[in-house]
Amino acid sequence: MPELPEVETVARGLKTTLEGHVVTSLRQNRVGLRMPFPVDLARRVEGRRVTHIWRRAKYLMLTLDSDDVLIVHLGMSGQLVIRHDPSREPSPHDHLVMTTDNGVTYVLNDPRRFGLVALAHIDELATHKLFASIGPEPLGEEFSIKMLAARLSNKNTPIKSALLDQRVVAGLGNIYVCEALFRAGISPLRQAGSLNRASVKRLVDAIRNVLDAAIEAGGSSLKDFVHHDGKLGYFQHQFAVYDHEGLACPGCDCEVAQTGGVERIVQAGRSTFYCPRKQR
Repeated sequence: MPELPEVETVARGLKTTLEGHVVTSLRQNRVGLRMPFPVDLARRVEGRRVTHIWRRAKYLMLTLDSDDVLIVHLGMSGQLVIRHDPSREPSPHDHLVMTTDNGVTYVLNDPRRFGLVALAHIDELATHKLFASIGPEPLGEEFSIKMLAARLSNKNTPIKSALLDQRVVAGLGNIYVCEALFRAGISPLRQAGSLNRASVKRLVDAIRNVLDAAIEAGGSSLKDFVHHDGKLGYFQHQFAVYDHEGLACPGCDCEVAQTGGVERIVQAGRSTFYCPRKQR
């Protein structure tokens, strides 16, 4: 699933081609994805200018000049990409096709159909069912040592699970939680409520640093993720532990043949990768 850096990369890319332009047509090739498309989607979007493109958590947000916001979640396999040959017949997985006044066509392609498209007035976003319970942005000013310490203080769950809870902090997913915990030297098995202030500080810094680095690299392309222009992200080449089971972690000074290198465990049905010798 595209996580915060991937969605941020798509948002920044679309700003250069889509922001400021009028949507001249919006074609739906199915009734919805994991939830139905809004019944009046085309009517409320066609003829409107896209005034601002941004991201909230793992959602791509397109603000229109009507103050409606088109909300797109890419799910597990979704892509919102420019179609260079708009006359080409759509594939079975091209679910929305949008054209703008500069002749550019954008296609929402989602083979597994776990994504969603919604529409809400900008004044309703804070209380909208998709956003009402989502925590602060990890790259925003609200995300602080004090805030995270307070949100973790009474949690009796592993820190890995706590950080994946979108109510604690927005946008973090499996890849970047594994990488941030490694950078912070914190075991994914540690109880969230057991972290002292120094550990929380390391974690806040690590989360920000790994997200900044991933955005700089254009996100991670593992299976389906591509930028709006079809290019791949490159942060997967900087992974320290994620998907590195049995390999040495960065700066490793132990005998991997004896220690087994990076370990993989399963937490809440998801793979966790970590170094048990560096993460406590």
